[in-house]
Amino acid sequence: MVSSQVPVIDLGPWRSGDPAARARTAARVDEALQAAGFLLVTGHGVDPALPARIRGAARSFFRLPPEAKRPYAVSVGGRGWLGPGAEANSYAEGTASPPDLKESWSWAAEDPTGVPSVDVEWFRPNAWPAEVPQLRPPVTGYLAAMRALCDELLELLAVALTLPEDHFTRHTGHPTWGFNVNWYPGAATVGPPLPGQFRIGPHTDFGTVTVLDREPGAGGLQIHTDAEGWQDAPYDPAALTVNIGDLLARWTGDRWRAGRHRVLPPPAHAPAEELLSLVYFYECDPHTRVESLPAPLGRVVHEPVDSHTYLRAKLDAISVS
Repeated sequence: MVSSQVPVIDLGPWRSGDPAARARTAARVDEALQAAGFLLVTGHGVDPALPARIRGAARSFFRLPPEAKRPYAVSVGGRGWLGPGAEANSYAEGTASPPDLKESWSWAAEDPTGVPSVDVEWFRPNAWPAEVPQLRPPVTGYLAAMRALCDELLELLAVALTLPEDHFTRHTGHPTWGFNVNWYPGAATVGPPLPGQFRIGPHTDFGTVTVLDREPGAGGLQIHTDAEGWQDAPYDPAALTVNIGDLLARWTGDRWRAGRHRVLPPPAHAPAEELLSLVYFYECDPHTRVESLPAPLGRVVHEPVDSHTYLRAKLDAISVS
């Protein structure tokens, strides 16, 4: 089962400083990421009140009438509301599909680097819905926690590869990131799914690590592995779900698999099911040169890529015009 390939990793032993405990944690992480590209992480220290507050405020926004949300509409990669039909994630892996059955509010990196050509593309001010001012404080706190956690995870991942702890974080001094609150409404809102239509179509994420705080549901997250095909993702209410993205998979020479996943459409037996996920996509400094680790760590030598040329192509691919 997939759940056996997606272990629960407690960060407590890693944070303890004990060399043996850290080594055991790193070895389990390496094994899991070779199998499925996913982990469940506990002991992360993120205040559980923050996701709860974000969900409460975000639901208030998403339940507004379309004419109230429309002024905030943006395209993929923007800062604001991604409305129905804006995104089709299956195009990231070259598969045509109907648009994803979701809405999102998207934030992204905004602190300028001082390089105008970089800042105009990757570091622009975020937008906030005036109708729900209570959204901003918990999101601000959550974003700070996610940035710190992702750097810690990248240090753990470097050690899992027997590399210096800063092998990846030396490239996250001024990184880009994205944060989506994804709303998956019930069938009464989105209608019956078309053939091949999902809440989010099958894909891998594009960056380094993704951290997901999710709600379980019959129309929820599924993970794909070569051994088992599609299986419901394991869930632990105390855990965050972590998967690696394309850039990190390329960086490791495909030792680790980018975690392929999808979110099922509203289920026929529970058509009113509504879910809300918090998804933090971490990346790296703009225009990092991503080169595959050589053997024996790496298994495939990819052509080096510019991180953000790669990211832009993927974001463009999933955008529905």
